[in-house]
Amino acid sequence: MSLTVDIRKNFGSFLLDVSFTAENGITALLGASGCGKSMTLKCIAGIEKPDEGRIELDGRVLFDSASRINLPPQLRRVGYLFQNYALFPNMTVRQNILCGLNREKDRAVKEQRLQDMLRMMRLEGLEGRKPHQLSGGQQQRVALARILVNDPQILLLDEPFSALDAHLRDSLKVELRDLLERFGREVLLVTHDRNEAYNMSREIAVMDAGRLLCCKPTKELFADPGSVQAAILTGCKNIAAAVRVDEHRVDVPAWGVRLETRQKVEEGLRAVGIRAHYFNPAAPQNRFPVRFTEEMEEPFETILQFRYADQKEGSAPVWWRLPKDKRPAQFPAELGIAPANILLLYE
Repeated sequence: MSLTVDIRKNFGSFLLDVSFTAENGITALLGASGCGKSMTLKCIAGIEKPDEGRIELDGRVLFDSASRINLPPQLRRVGYLFQNYALFPNMTVRQNILCGLNREKDRAVKEQRLQDMLRMMRLEGLEGRKPHQLSGGQQQRVALARILVNDPQILLLDEPFSALDAHLRDSLKVELRDLLERFGREVLLVTHDRNEAYNMSREIAVMDAGRLLCCKPTKELFADPGSVQAAILTGCKNIAAAVRVDEHRVDVPAWGVRLETRQKVEEGLRAVGIRAHYFNPAAPQNRFPVRFTEEMEEPFETILQFRYADQKEGSAPVWWRLPKDKRPAQFPAELGIAPANILLLYE
């Protein structure tokens, strides 16, 4: 099962221009609010019409501006889960799920598929309840059941955890991931949460200001985001403009340091990134004197802010994050970082 999207839509002050292929599992669209993630889903579902381009699902053309093809939503076999689940408040669980089968005329078939979905979603015994009588997780499962009962070829999830309290999200991520694995088809997940994207997806497509910056396997993206925006979205706290010196060295003027890199430095380098967990007092390479300026405590970690000895005035401090039980009794005079942990950023 595969989805190919190559579309453009001009909103005047905003241009959506995305091109990617998603296949074999869960792909996350990761980006800040307003970058075009949800609009991309709506174009795939047929809720919005692109100005030009092509959308193809498992060899079936859903939209093609050149051929004037634009299938209506009900013919696309696309399941769309809205942020607030869009359950009908005056209907029971049973009635909400059966809405997904309104085109099926055989009552026996409808009842069998309903019962199968109730078992799959662990909703037995809740058939007569209305949405306000359900927990957030139960509402989510009812909304998914209403979609999956119609046997869609692809599932589009628009910020599926945004309507839930924070304490519910972690357990429901695991639950939803298991359900989606049983679904066994392509899933496109929209999120602005890097942890959600990392936990849920096999691949991540990074979006910024209507453009798709890259699409990489999840762990590969976090190891090498490649662009400033992707580094920010994946949680990199230390990003500074950099200048290429040679194939394995860069100057970082704001920090006043020259860093060795394991990765080859290409032309067009824009910045470097260092994740806050990567600093090491014992590392022999990229080792420089530091001066600690601030300490912040989190429930399980400590954040130490420091400045390099020759760091420019007015530049942002550098973050070092470490587990609470690893906090040094005496702050080190120098910190180092392995060349492999220098992220090279080009966009």
